[in-house]
Amino acid sequence: MGASRGEGMHEWLARARAAADVDPPSARSPLHLDDVAVAVGSIEPVLAERLAAAGLALRRAGAAWVVERPVDDSLAAIARWLHGEGVCRRWRDERLAVGGLDHRAFPGEPAAVVERSVVRALGIATSAAHLVGTTVEGRVWVQQRAFDKATDPGAWDTMVGGLVGAGETVRAALQRETREEAGLAVDALQALRFVARVRVRRPVADGWMDEAIDVFHAVVPPGLEPVNADGEVARFECLGPETLLERLAAAAFTLEATLIHGLLFEQGVIPTPG
Repeated sequence: MGASRGEGMHEWLARARAAADVDPPSARSPLHLDDVAVAVGSIEPVLAERLAAAGLALRRAGAAWVVERPVDDSLAAIARWLHGEGVCRRWRDERLAVGGLDHRAFPGEPAAVVERSVVRALGIATSAAHLVGTTVEGRVWVQQRAFDKATDPGAWDTMVGGLVGAGETVRAALQRETREEAGLAVDALQALRFVARVRVRRPVADGWMDEAIDVFHAVVPPGLEPVNADGEVARFECLGPETLLERLAAAAFTLEATLIHGLLFEQGVIPTPG
């Protein structure tokens, strides 16, 4: 039995799941918004001290740190400082919602919004939507991420995936990402359905990642193929399940895509060869 089948799949998927649930390498302090009881993120104490010393609207409250009102303005100023000091990667000029770390604390309007490029430094929980697209024969569409991406350049990924922006629903984000990354309309796909939510908590290069990923599956009907429209995808390939398993076992995919495809193999959405 090859390394990509049976016990082999269990091994690489178990490794990926372990990598997706890792404690911070050093202590992080809870991050709150003024007058909000639940933590919305976490921050390294040394970084928090630097922000406070620079005159940013951040104050200590016991073991936690609090972003002072008006929180949107304060977070914007903190983001500009982090970018100016080189703490964070390239400025995205995209806003993400700020909510609770349980991803359910603010089911309506977000408590605040923040520049996307600083969410890891501030340990702010993010939400994402990913779409696995298969053919009627059971082959799987995957994308290779552009080589100039800030995260996982050149790695293989699900057909479509991206963060949910401020003011977006998960479904709206899925529609937007499908259009931008794959040049496809969600309505043109068949049997679209929600599969599961995957949680990733781990240290990353620019801080702490706490992300809830809503996973969807759909059939790409004959005659349709994904074509990138936003420059963030190097290419698409349509893989048979055996080839997909081999690449997953070889760690050619992002951690998130590895978790997602592994889950769909377990559920039988993607047929296991042999």
